[in-house]
Amino acid sequence: MRLLAFDTSTEYLSLALWLDGRVLVRDLHAGQTHSQRILPLVRELLDEASLQLKQLDGIAFGAGPGSFTGLRIACGVAQGLAFGAGLPVVGVSTLLALAQATTADRVIACLDARMGEVYHAACVRDGTGWHEVLAPGLYAPEALPAVPGSDWVGAGSGWDSYADALQGAYATQLSEVLPGRYPSAQAIAELAAPQFAAGQGLPAAQAAPLYIRNKVALKTSERLQGGLPK
Repeated sequence: MRLLAFDTSTEYLSLALWLDGRVLVRDLHAGQTHSQRILPLVRELLDEASLQLKQLDGIAFGAGPGSFTGLRIACGVAQGLAFGAGLPVVGVSTLLALAQATTADRVIACLDARMGEVYHAACVRDGTGWHEVLAPGLYAPEALPAVPGSDWVGAGSGWDSYADALQGAYATQLSEVLPGRYPSAQAIAELAAPQFAAGQGLPAAQAAPLYIRNKVALKTSERLQGGLPK
């Protein structure tokens, strides 16, 4: 199976070309330049593998949660490439990708959502794959939901930005914290490959981002009232 995967949900840009389990990757800090850099890097990966886009079996992308602009870029690029090459698409949770990139079986994945909040999910891995104990949600670091049991591993940029609050919330339940982690395209490809193999890829038109924060900008009246919509 040959898949292209990418993530633009954070300030990092991650791409992977999955070739029957062999993986070519490009990971870099892109800041605000994802839209300018992603297509040249796609071309670079395809050239390295001596492949054309239409020779792939599908396109996987980080569907969110994450940066509003970043999710739109990933979804738009996935749709555009898939339309042109007649390929199916699969959107993968960025929080699940964080969990997949660890060697742990119980992961509390948190991404810095800015505006004093984190994107959060708790995932458990067993013989059939990952299961969400807590679905992706948006929380203030001081108001995190409880998770059951112990031996959890923390992963993601939320653990860097709000270390004291997160470790305080789960102090007795953590076995390890893995700082400096961002969603990787390799993990997205690993999660998407079984879905493509099972025929679960979607038409390009059905590619959609996972937005958790409904509004990312305040109207003038809301700013004047000091409101911060969720």
